[in-house]
Formats: sequence, structure tokens, C-alpha cells
Amino acid sequence: MPPSQLKRLKASLREQGVTGPQKSKKQKQEDRKGKNDSRIQRNAALQQIRDSFNPFEVKANNRPAKFQSFTAHPKKDAVQRPGVTKSMGEEARRATLLPEIQRRNKTGGIIDRRIGENDPTMTPEERALQRFAQEKMRKKGGASLFDLEADDDLEETALTHGGKALELDRDDFDMEGLEGSDDESDRGLKRRRSSAGSEEDDDDEEMSDAEGQDPDKPARKKSKAEVMKEVIAKSKMHKYERQKAKEDDDDLREELDQGLQEMLSLLRGVKPPPKAEKPTMEAGMNPERLAMLQGKSREEAEREYDVRLRQMAMDKRAAPTTRTKTEEEQAIEEAYRLKELESSRLRRMQGEESEEEPEVEDKKSKKKVGTEVAPEDEEDMGDDAAQFGLPTQQYDGKKDTVVHDDEDEFLMEDDLIASGSDIDVSDEDSEDEEDSDAEEGAAAADEDGDEEDEFVRGILGDKDEKSEKKAAAPAAPSGLAYTYECPRSHEELLAIFGKLAVEDIPVAVQRIRALYHPSLTADNKQKLADFSVALVDHISYMAKEKQSFAVIEILIRHLHSLSRTYPGTIGKAFRTHMSAMHESGVFNAGDLVILTAISSIYPTSDHFHQVVTPAITLMGRWLEMTAPAPANLATGAFIVALCTKYQSLSKRYIPEAVRYTIKALQLRPQPSEKDLQPHVNNLLAMAELWSAKLAFGQIFSPAALSALQALKGQKKSSQHLSIMLSQARLRRRPLELHHHRPLPIRTSIPKFEENFNPDKHYDPDRERADAAKLKKEYKRERKGAVRELRKDANFIAREQLREKKERDAEYEKKYKRLVAEIQGEEGHEAKQYEREKRMRKSKR
Repeated sequence: MPPSQLKRLKASLREQGVTGPQKSKKQKQEDRKGKNDSRIQRNAALQQIRDSFNPFEVKANNRPAKFQSFTAHPKKDAVQRPGVTKSMGEEARRATLLPEIQRRNKTGGIIDRRIGENDPTMTPEERALQRFAQEKMRKKGGASLFDLEADDDLEETALTHGGKALELDRDDFDMEGLEGSDDESDRGLKRRRSSAGSEEDDDDEEMSDAEGQDPDKPARKKSKAEVMKEVIAKSKMHKYERQKAKEDDDDLREELDQGLQEMLSLLRGVKPPPKAEKPTMEAGMNPERLAMLQGKSREEAEREYDVRLRQMAMDKRAAPTTRTKTEEEQAIEEAYRLKELESSRLRRMQGEESEEEPEVEDKKSKKKVGTEVAPEDEEDMGDDAAQFGLPTQQYDGKKDTVVHDDEDEFLMEDDLIASGSDIDVSDEDSEDEEDSDAEEGAAAADEDGDEEDEFVRGILGDKDEKSEKKAAAPAAPSGLAYTYECPRSHEELLAIFGKLAVEDIPVAVQRIRALYHPSLTADNKQKLADFSVALVDHISYMAKEKQSFAVIEILIRHLHSLSRTYPGTIGKAFRTHMSAMHESGVFNAGDLVILTAISSIYPTSDHFHQVVTPAITLMGRWLEMTAPAPANLATGAFIVALCTKYQSLSKRYIPEAVRYTIKALQLRPQPSEKDLQPHVNNLLAMAELWSAKLAFGQIFSPAALSALQALKGQKKSSQHLSIMLSQARLRRRPLELHHHRPLPIRTSIPKFEENFNPDKHYDPDRERADAAKLKKEYKRERKGAVRELRKDANFIAREQLREKKERDAEYEKKYKRLVAEIQGEEGHEAKQYEREKRMRKSKR
């Protein structure tokens, strides 16, 4: 069993020499001489004993330093005393945090800030004396000259400035600086006064002041208001003078600028031309009145006025323009016009008189000669072109065409020529008229061909297009009516168009569209939809029959216009034809025309389209499944050209087209140069189309290039393709490292630091070292703040627990006291009751 703490303490004191045997007198004297040293030693011994008896009061590092180092000044381990630190923090929190906790959630209260009120060390006499002295100091320091409640016996302190007393009873305003020094300033001052008030009143006041003053007495001192008026007037006068000087400078500068050109001309030696003097005119004067004043007579001025008035009266007034007709109104008028023309044609064929025929209104049927109209009885002046569907002819030889406002913008009058009718549009013979009509029809066909050609341009050669246009421009049509029944199927359409010439079919189609416009009746929409399907079948039929391709182009243009109104019906018709192509697997002329029409009508750049996508798939299937042969080279070239046209905007790669073209060029025995030229053109067109692709080199090399080089007469084409391939290879050049000599690995001499301290950072970058130091400091402060907040929270919890225990103890004490009082009263009353009861029993 270890010894007790008391025995251990006595032994420690004895060992340290704090206690021991009694010292002699001589030893005590020596101790007095070295009193300070012995006391310091004694205190150190006692502190060491205290530390040894309480090991938890001293805290040492539980592990050594991370890096062992030896320096000239070794660092001692810090001795920490957690108990002392904790007690100091507790006292600090009791002094600061505890009052804040006690004042929390409390409002109001009076804080007595009187001197010595809360100081128990001061007596009432000292407290009163301090308050009286403070009051006297406040009155002396804060007294004012204008304080009416100030005591008279207090010493008045005068105001000073710069150590000199201020004389407040003297007016230090200097009047000498305000008096004018010359006459001009006086005149300017009076002028400014007159603008503000009345000059006469001021003069009267000055005269009255001068008369009222006595010359013997000194001049009357001016009031402050008068002085300020003079100051303001003088400042305004100076401002006016400055503005006047500035205006004079501006005028002089403008005058110099105007004469600068003359000065430059004189310096160059060229004399300027004399300027015409302009009559001066006063502002606000009428120019005519000024002219009359300068010598013009009144009669001449009035005559000129009358002429101008008549000219204004004769001016043409603005007339309202013709109202623009809507699409429905134009369709109704066109249908009515065609019906009237057809009835007129039928009457003429039956030999009826033309006088009974209803005339078609045409405001341009009359011919103008100057401003007079020739009599109607003369044969040479008549013009019945309107009855035959022709535009009226003017004497100037120009023909006004009526344009039908439809989506396809066709010229109606050029196509609405009555068949078999005698046309009298001039005084020439009928033979000349027919020749001129034939020429006009051919010119109109050429114009229509140019307009309709836009959708299929580039598929055929220039020679083929020209030949087709010439074939589509024959003589005047024959057997062409103005009205037709709307065909609902291809059989009905063949029954109508079979009686007509091929060149008259576009005119008949246009008249059917005009007669059965959807805005006329509700049934026309379905009729035109069926008619559109029949047109799709008919263009395929015309291609199979090898009819005019120019007419087919015009019909495709009509389908393009109708597809905006009936997209679903026409698209379904095209898909039906493509289904038949898929089943047969062979493309004829009609199928190629259908594919061409699809490229003209629908957008081929869409990622997915209900008509275009199946068409591209069909063409790719045919190119993949069909081997090149002399019999299908032309068809393959046309399909490849169509594929290129389909992808002209989106530029999607079609591998079947490239593969088929290369196989056609490599065909053995080699076909003629004429048969292979379309394929060479297609290959170059595809190379231009896909030149921006990253895989361009892999697509056209080496098979396409070698196939071109093997052909005769294609040297220029092969050179062009080889140049494109070389450019593509340059664009795809692989990455390479820089060609430089190898650099050795960097070696550095170790840097030794004298007086090295592992706790110190030796960073050469000052900003980085400061940043690291700041981060470390921030981290340390943050940890310290978190630690202090936790200690504060623990302190608050302990105080709340202590207060709760105190309240509970007080409540328990009060509760016990009340219970004891109640029990005492109950016992007293019980004893009193028993006593009274015994007394009553004894009385009985």
C-alpha cells in the first residue's frame, strides 16, 4: 500500500530543505543576507512539489517531434497547464458571457449612471462633492453668449479669433471696394438696375436721399440690403460685359472664316469671281412684297399671283387606285371568263351571229389615237381579240398580258388562244396573222421553258434541253377548248388529252385548274386532288411514250404548285409508283421522270422525308444490285446524277453511287468514250461535292484515280482528281513531334541552409510563402474559434443546469415549507378538535 499524501508531502518538503531542523542564529543571519535568492529557490521548490503531487496540472507532448533535428538553439518542450488555462477561461466567461446570458430576453430597465451611485467605497459627502464639481465644469465649458438662463455672476468669456478678441459691435463691411472707379461702371450699374426695376424710381430715391441729407453731417451708412443689391448689380454687369466680349469675338471669327477662301485664292494668284449682291430682306417680310417695294409694279405682282393661283387650281388631284382583288375573286373572274370564251367559240362553230354573243368586258379593247376614239363603224379600227381570249393590241405594237395570280405565276393570256378561230388583231392578212401567232407561241414556249427549267436543270445536257425546247414550240394549237371536265383518274385524263396535241396539254391543265379552283365550290378541292394524282401518273406515261420533255417539265411545275395544297395526296401517289419500282427492280423512263419530279418538288436535304428518303433508298438499291453493263450505262449515269443532285445541299455520302461509277469506268471491254463521259462527269461532281469530307482520300483513292488514269483522253480529269487527293492528304497530315535535339535531364546542386529550422518554411516565392502562412494562420484561428465556441456552449449548458438545479432546490424547499406549515396547521387543528371533544365529553 503506497504511503499517504501527508507523509509524502512532509518527505518532499524535508528533501527540498523547506522544512527541517531548527537553524542557528548564524544560519538565520546568512539567510537574511541572501534573502532574495533563498526565497526564489523556495518558491521554485514549492512549485515543483505541487507539480509532482498533481500530474494532471502539467501537460507534455505525448509524442516527439515528427523530424528529429539538431540546431544550435534547441527548442524546449512547452509546458502546458490545462487546469490553470481552464480556470482562467472560466473566470473570463463568468465576467463577460454570464452577464450577457443574464441580460438575454430582457428589455427595459434603468441604468443608474450617477457619479458614485454604484461605488460602495465613496461616502455620501464625496459623492455629492463630485457631482457638484462636474456640474460646475459643464456649465463653465458649455455656456453661450446667447444663453438667457445663464447666471450673471458667471464669468463671461469673449469670442476670439487667432488670439485676438472679436469686436461684435462694429460693422466691418468695407464700402470702399464697392464704389465705382469710373463713369462706365456707374452707367453699367444703372443699366442693370433699370432691367430689374424702374430706373426713374431709383433716381427719385437717390434725389430724395440727397435732399434729405445735411451736407454738414457725415454720409448716411447704407443698410445691408442696399449693399447686397449693389453687389448683385455689379456682378451682373461684369457677366454682361464678358458675354458681350465673347459675342464680339465669335462675330469676328465668323467674318474671318468667310474671308478665308478669298485670302487663299489671292495667295494662289487666282482672282475670285464677283459675288452677286443679294437684296437685303427684313425679317418677317414677304418676298413678293419686297420685290414690289424694290420696283415691281402692283399690277404685275397681282398678275403673277393670278397665274400661280390658276396653276394650283389646274393641278391634278390624287385619284383612288383600283382595289387589289383577292385570290377567290380572281379565280371566279377567270372561270367566268373561260366559260364565256367557250360559249362564244361554240356559237361561232355553229354559225350563230356574233352580235347575240355576250361581250366579255375588257377595258383595253378600245384603241386610242391621241385623245380621241375612232368611230366603231370602220373595219380597220375594230378589235375583237377579247372574244378569242387574246390580249388587246395597241397601236404602239405592245401587248399587255394578264397574269393570273396563282402560286405558279403562269401567263394566262399566252396559253388561252382559241383553236380554229380567225384572229383579227391588225390590218394584215390572215396568213401573216397566223405566222405572227406561231412566232409568239414559240417565244412564249421558250420563256415558259426557261422558267420551268429551274427544277430539272443540270440533269440533261445543254443540247438535249435546246432540242426539247424547240420541239415544245410548234405552230398555233388546234382543237383546244376553253372548258374541260375535271378528270378524276388517269383514264379520264387520257380520254381528254388524247384528242389534244402534246404541246396543248399545259394550256388544258392550266384551264382545268382555273375552272375548278378550290375557292369556287367545296367539291373542287377533292376533284383537284384526284386530278393531281392523275397528273403524277400522266408524267410517267408521257416519259414511257417518249413525248416532249419540255411539256413534262411544265407538268412537273404544275405538280410543284399543287403539292402545296395537296401534299399528302401527291406524296401518296409518288410512294405508290416507288412501291411498283421496288417490286419490279427495273427502272424505265417513267420511273426516272418520277424520281426527277421528286427532286424538283420536295426538299432533298431533310434528314428523313416520307417521299425523298424512299427515293434515295430505291436508287441506292438499284446501284448496288445492278452490275454495270453497256445496256444500263445511260440509266446508271442518270441515277448517279440524280443522287448527286439530291445531296447537293446536305452533302451526305452515298457509297453505292461511287462504287457503281468506278465499276462502270473499269468495265471491260471498255465502252466508247461517249458512253463513259457521263460517268466521268459524275465522278468529278461527286469529288467536288464531298471534297470536305475527312474520308475523301479513302473514298476516291486508289480505285477512282486508277480508273480515271486508265481511260484514254481523261488526262485532265485524272490530274484534277489527283490534285484534290493531295490536298486532302495535306489536310489529314498526322501529328509529329518537333525535330529538335534531345534535352538532358535538369540537375541542380543541393542547397544547404545555415541554421536550418524544420519548423520554418524556406520558400523562395514570397507571395506563395505569405499565402501559405496566411492559410496556416487562418486554419489555426478557425480551430481556436471552434474550440472557444464549444467551451462557451459547455459553459452556457453548465450555467443553465446550475440555474435549473437552483430553481428546483428553491422550489423543493418552498414546497417542503408549505407542506410543513399545512401539516402543522392540520396537527394544531386536530389537537384542538381532540381537546374540544374531550371537554364536551367531560361536561356530559
